[in-house]
Amino acid sequence: MTTITQLGELTGDYVLDPARTTIGFVGRHTMATRVRGRFDAFAGHARLDGEDPTRSSVGITIEASSLRTRDARRDQHLRRRFLHADEHPAIAFTSTRVERAGGNTFVVTGDLTIRGVTRPVAVEFELTGPEPSFTGRATISRRDWGVNWNAATALLLEDAVVLELEVRLVRQAR
Repeated sequence: MTTITQLGELTGDYVLDPARTTIGFVGRHTMATRVRGRFDAFAGHARLDGEDPTRSSVGITIEASSLRTRDARRDQHLRRRFLHADEHPAIAFTSTRVERAGGNTFVVTGDLTIRGVTRPVAVEFELTGPEPSFTGRATISRRDWGVNWNAATALLLEDAVVLELEVRLVRQAR
């Protein structure tokens, strides 16, 4: 586990390791169990400053059409009716602030764009390894981004969606 005294060693430029990063979500249908999904196509970069995390930054772009829930019909429905992936092919996050919340925990605040709507989101991340690796999560309201199909859907799906991230970064050569 990386300690606070080693954070300075993390300073540098990084990209997401797509083979060891998972960007997922959990939603709940009122008449069923939780539905878990993930996005298979994404890219991202980070500038980490271990001495002064407030000078760090993160950017991620996700292909909306790469959504997977292990049910092909549901995947197509979510891509077309909820995410409008044909009209809005990218989901994007750009950090606006990074703060240490204590220990190896950081809060990354930024702008999340879904379906062309941009709203602020704060994601709490924990540094879990020296690679560096991070786990993070945030709960968002899908309605804030207009992610809804019709009025009946609003009654059948809970508004809250939990974003779950397991991120592995690869340092870029200087």
